[in-house]
Amino acid sequence: MKLTVVIVNYNVKHFIRQCLYSVREALELISGEVIVVDNNSVDGSCQMIREEFPEVALIENKKNTGFSVANNQAIRMAQGEYILLLNPDTVVQRDTLFKCAEFMDQHPEAGALGVKMIDGKGNFLPESKRSLPTPLIAFFKMFGLSRLFPRSGFFNRYNCGHLSENEIHEIEILAGAFMFMRKTALDKTGLLDETFFMYGEDIDLSYRLIQSGYKNYYFPETPIIHYKGESTKKGSINYVVLFYNAMIIFAHKHFSKSNAFYFSLLIRLAIYFRAFMALIQRFIVAIAVPLADAAIIYSGFLLIRPYWEKFKPDGGNYPEVFIKWIIPAYVLIWVLSLLFNGAYDPPVKMKRTIRGLLIGTLIILSIYALLPLEFRFSRALILLGTIWSLLFILLFRYFLHLAKLSNYRIGDIKKRIVIIGEVGECDRVADILRQTHIRPEIVGFVSPNEVHNGDYIGHLEQIDDIIRVYQVEEIVFCARNIDSGTIIRNMLELSNAQLEYKIAPPESLSVIGSNSIDTAGDLYLINLNSINKRSNIRKKRILDFLVSIGLIIIWPLMFWLLHRPFNAIYNAVRVLTGQLTWVGYEEFVENNKLPKIKKGILTPLDGYRKVKLDESVLRNLNHLYSKDYKVLNDILILFKSFKELGR
Repeated sequence: MKLTVVIVNYNVKHFIRQCLYSVREALELISGEVIVVDNNSVDGSCQMIREEFPEVALIENKKNTGFSVANNQAIRMAQGEYILLLNPDTVVQRDTLFKCAEFMDQHPEAGALGVKMIDGKGNFLPESKRSLPTPLIAFFKMFGLSRLFPRSGFFNRYNCGHLSENEIHEIEILAGAFMFMRKTALDKTGLLDETFFMYGEDIDLSYRLIQSGYKNYYFPETPIIHYKGESTKKGSINYVVLFYNAMIIFAHKHFSKSNAFYFSLLIRLAIYFRAFMALIQRFIVAIAVPLADAAIIYSGFLLIRPYWEKFKPDGGNYPEVFIKWIIPAYVLIWVLSLLFNGAYDPPVKMKRTIRGLLIGTLIILSIYALLPLEFRFSRALILLGTIWSLLFILLFRYFLHLAKLSNYRIGDIKKRIVIIGEVGECDRVADILRQTHIRPEIVGFVSPNEVHNGDYIGHLEQIDDIIRVYQVEEIVFCARNIDSGTIIRNMLELSNAQLEYKIAPPESLSVIGSNSIDTAGDLYLINLNSINKRSNIRKKRILDFLVSIGLIIIWPLMFWLLHRPFNAIYNAVRVLTGQLTWVGYEEFVENNKLPKIKKGILTPLDGYRKVKLDESVLRNLNHLYSKDYKVLNDILILFKSFKELGR
């Protein structure tokens, strides 16, 4: 056997499906086997692989063992002359595996090779070729000098910026997303170091191959797609810590004690620096618009107050306490009302903003009516403040929309999409897109062949003109009708900052792509996860909080109604602390394909205890609850099963 392909999967079902389709096609040109090691995924990956790819050898781990351990499990079983470690969020071309094996056959000194990788927009991924991260090289990388001088062989040696991305080169470090290795070299060098849980093991193994006398090559003649960041989010603090800690392990293993000490110190400084900057950035992004809203409301009161003082019936000025304490309290209530009404959730909906301000006004007026007379300064000023806020906050939202900030576009932004494939498959993919959250504007279908009829607006060779004439924003390739090599070639040729690409695997209910080098791949799915929408998460948490507080308050009166009253109080505390939710999935029904929520005290079945349900309804109980989630459903379940809150 020529090749063993090893893929480690962790909760990326839709991506590994596309990866396996491309590998299946590539193995038609070379004898080989595929081994998938699943690290305890809960998204239905294993079931999908068993059903759709019966030829794949599947290892199902009962816990997440990490990248190195999982790969080593498969390598020990491998029968191939060569072994390919492949990420599940990749797409290879039909000739990729054949060409790599052919190159290795012609270069017996080669221990391993990596290929040219592009992201989902056709942009070259610089980690396709790397150098050993010595302290100086790592310093330039971690503190951004490599990005300032991308073509420099001195400042950007980490990504070999001085080497052409389109020529074969001998390099030091390969990317773990695609490591094509000689089995005899691995036998001599040893397997992946299991000290590395995730990240760093590719650097370590690449370096050990060189130490064993082999050469590593960068081979750009068969590019692949790598949807960067699907297993972990690359911009997260967790990623920074994991990656740089892996670098510390590598330094202590391969550098002298003095070099390892300084390298570790440098990396720890970089971790703190990156983590601090990430926290600052997130904080600024999170509070920028609410803070601007607060400033708009407060400034409105400051401008309106002097004029109103001249016209108010009793005359006189408002006291200092009104300026320093009462107005800020009003502002806080309005901003919190905007938050809980979804005014800060993308895409921006003007009705949420209006509703938030009006509800905030009602809350303020209600509190106002309960205050002592000396603190009831002016209902009219509250109403004037409301009018000011409605006018200028809505104008502010419109300004953000005109600025084309992605999170502050007003309403659902329709994408102009063309679908490339045969008519039947194009229709299927179009139906999937229409059932997702994006509300697409499907411009038309494009034939993959030059022969086409009136069902198409043109064929693939005319795609440049089609994009320009129809102002296309996104292209969806039907993988059933177009091979991955053609898809990748078109992405490279059409590489366009304004154009996005997606791939629809055959017989799948997903459409996959990636928008940039720094973001995880976008995934269009039929909307089955309404319970996981940000607004629903917030509403469910508010309901949990209110029910828990209410139960604690009325518990002495309801003591005799509850079946297990003391346990009900215990449950209320656990819900308040976020350990449980009052209504969750029914546990006897399989729910591993649904969005995760906390374990529930009650379940959707509690709403039907007195009704005999068909078996098919029972099987879909959690599915229906998740897909069509409404807070009212939870309230009805709580009302019907109030006595069971101590379950």
